[in-house]
Amino acid sequence: MARTKSSNRWMQEHFDDEYVRMAQAQGYRSRAVFKLSEIQDKDQLIKPGMNVIDLGAAPGGWSQFAKPLIGKNNRLVALDILPMEPLEGVDFIQGDFREEAVLAELYRVLDDAPIHLVMSDMAPNMSGNNSIDQPRAIYLGELALDTARTVLAKNGSFLVKLFQGEGFEAFHREVQQAFAKVVIRKPKASRPRSNEVYILAKGFK
Repeated sequence: MARTKSSNRWMQEHFDDEYVRMAQAQGYRSRAVFKLSEIQDKDQLIKPGMNVIDLGAAPGGWSQFAKPLIGKNNRLVALDILPMEPLEGVDFIQGDFREEAVLAELYRVLDDAPIHLVMSDMAPNMSGNNSIDQPRAIYLGELALDTARTVLAKNGSFLVKLFQGEGFEAFHREVQQAFAKVVIRKPKASRPRSNEVYILAKGFK
């Protein structure tokens, strides 16, 4: 199938991208790791002793970055509908976490360990049509927030990728109702023309 002009441009941008090159040079699985590391530098989100859930984890860059920070005796559970190459010390569950069986497996793996951070870098497969893509992205954000509300320990934290646009403000308010402190971060590694931002919430009520 012939590539469209826009996908050719994306491929070119991707290979010219300094963060892609840095990820390859440093052995990270994705450029997305630099978004998380910038948030970590600024906000000290991930701390030793935490148990973490990573939603939409594949190919595993965020889990790869977070695991050494929490320590080898702490739990990091990664979930995705896509397969993911194993990572040492990371429990991976492949499946749709809206399904009861996948949630049951998550609880089995957690084995009553308190969860201190839920993070989600999920995004829908972009069609290029904002009236379709934006509601899908908000829906994934809602799923992540529902998961956080279900599993987080008191004072836990939540980090979620979202796209500014219709539904964003309402979602932002919803997060503010559940957490004591909420900020919006736009890491340098987010592509400048993207309306992607991260909502970072601490102090789960």
